[in-house]
This record gives sequence, structure tokens and C-alpha cells, in this order.
Amino acid sequence: MSGEKNLDILLKNLNPVLNEGQYVYCSVTNIDKIPFSKILFLFKESEGITVILKKEDADEVNLDYSYVAAWITFKVHSSLEAVGMTAAFSKVLGDANISCNVVAAYYHDHVFIDEKDTERAMNALRSI
Repeated sequence: MSGEKNLDILLKNLNPVLNEGQYVYCSVTNIDKIPFSKILFLFKESEGITVILKKEDADEVNLDYSYVAAWITFKVHSSLEAVGMTAAFSKVLGDANISCNVVAAYYHDHVFIDEKDTERAMNALRSI
């Protein structure tokens, strides 16, 4: 199943869910000292490898980070070809002066926001 493409259906069924815990972005040159089971997201860039993982897991292997985030998952199964969903929820967050970092995975879209903005972000997203 490739997911929903209709923007109206996507927005009606966003169903934002807050994942428990604190999450961090780390830049590393290799992932040898990080247990793969602890990595939530990984992206290779020319400058290094970005990994997103729980703060406690980053602390356990002494990784540096400067941003502690909350992780929100939209439970609607969005298509990777869907148009407008990211723009819609990022506008709502932007209008509330909340920075968001988006990761699109096969089944769901995920947004990481500064942990201090968690309650405001959830309220804003539920208003869509």
C-alpha cells in the first residue's frame, strides 16, 4: 500500500501522536560505536552522518548534540507522493513560532520540535 495522497483526507486524519522521551540530532563520521538498534533515523550527508536517537542513548555513547527535541508522529499513512501535507502542518507550527524538523518515512511523517514547545505544538497540530 502506497499511502494516502488526497490532502483533505490527510489533514482530517493527521492524528499527531507524541512519542515519549527526549531526542537529539548528532553528527558523526561513522556509526561504529552506536548500536544500530538505537538509531531512529540516519542520513548520510557530504559533511558527515546525521543520526537521530534518544538523548539517553546518545549520552550512553558520549555523542555531542546541541538540540533536545520532542518527536511527534502523524499516524495517517501518507504517500511519499502526497502534495501539501508538510506545507500545511509546518505553516501551522510556523504561525505559532515553533521550529520543526521533518522526517518523511515510508508509512508516516515525523516532526521534531524543541521540547519546550511540545504542548503548544500538539495544540497547534490538533487544530488542523
